[in-house]
Amino acid sequence: MATTQPPITGRGALSNRRSRYLATTAEADVPDVLEGEEPLPPRLPQTTVRIDPARTIISRNTSPDLPFSQSVNPYRGCEHGCIYCYARPSHAYLDHSPGLDFETILYAKPNAAQLLDAELRKPGYRPEVIHLGANTDPYQPIEREHRLTRQILEKALEFGHPVTVLTKSALIERDIDLLSALAARKLARACLSITTLDPALKRSLEPRAPSPAARLRAVAALAAAGIPTAVLVAPIIPAVNDHEIESILEAVAAAGATRAGWVLLRLPLEIRELFDEWLSAHRPLAKGRVLSLIADARGGRLNDPRFGHRMSGGGAYAEMIGKRFAAAARRLGLADGEAEGLDLAQFRPPPAGGQLGLF
Repeated sequence: MATTQPPITGRGALSNRRSRYLATTAEADVPDVLEGEEPLPPRLPQTTVRIDPARTIISRNTSPDLPFSQSVNPYRGCEHGCIYCYARPSHAYLDHSPGLDFETILYAKPNAAQLLDAELRKPGYRPEVIHLGANTDPYQPIEREHRLTRQILEKALEFGHPVTVLTKSALIERDIDLLSALAARKLARACLSITTLDPALKRSLEPRAPSPAARLRAVAALAAAGIPTAVLVAPIIPAVNDHEIESILEAVAAAGATRAGWVLLRLPLEIRELFDEWLSAHRPLAKGRVLSLIADARGGRLNDPRFGHRMSGGGAYAEMIGKRFAAAARRLGLADGEAEGLDLAQFRPPPAGGQLGLF
């Protein structure tokens, strides 16, 4: 059942649905309102950052749907607040809600670079591309202060280790110096995720992510610096942003992107109800059509977790989206699929306590 709660300015989720692992729940004590008094407005949830006492930093996966086998996530949760984010359910493992908690209770790993240094020095380590941006945006707003992503890139340069970066944030421009130095050695690629060119739609879908214009400027800046730059049109949401496919690809091609890909909206676990609430608040008249098209592309369900299907879906609607995307990308000279592999042969652990460690 969709909530009747109005949207919260600057936040993506409309509710704080409990963690699926909690056996009990608690409700806030709301003070009584005396007759004639105006009720207090709801208190906006503030962002807090906690320390994640991580002991390892490299995550590994064997999914055939992902173009990388290992990743590093310096943060948990994401302040961008994208309502559709597939990472939201992971907050339940911390006994937090995948709703508002995911975008307001954040975790930072201040020792991320040190942990990476230690793992890369292990005698049995064999280099594979490390991906930044698998389960949280590495350039979300708190990166401005914590600078953990920058420290990881410094380690990559120090070790000669290849990296790929996926982000929605123009903050990536801050690290062009490191990324361009890596790219010059065939050790880095960047990818910007652009969901819409409509600022109003962006504000409700991705309330604290940078504007579409800022992301296009970031694409241009990265490309101008010689960094291979791709764009991910993701997620494509039926009857919400699917009409923008061609215009987004035209804009990113003009900005200098050389590759492009797409992902169809996924609604696993709690995201189904969170997205239902978003539709009720922001697209009430289109809600039935949106959900119907999602089900059409997901075998009659709102989520299809099978490998080979979860990213692109199936059926007539998904096939039509795929053909439109391929035709536009081909017309604009945007390559499909993975770029040429990065160079693994340059990996060399430097002497302990090397010069870059001073920074």
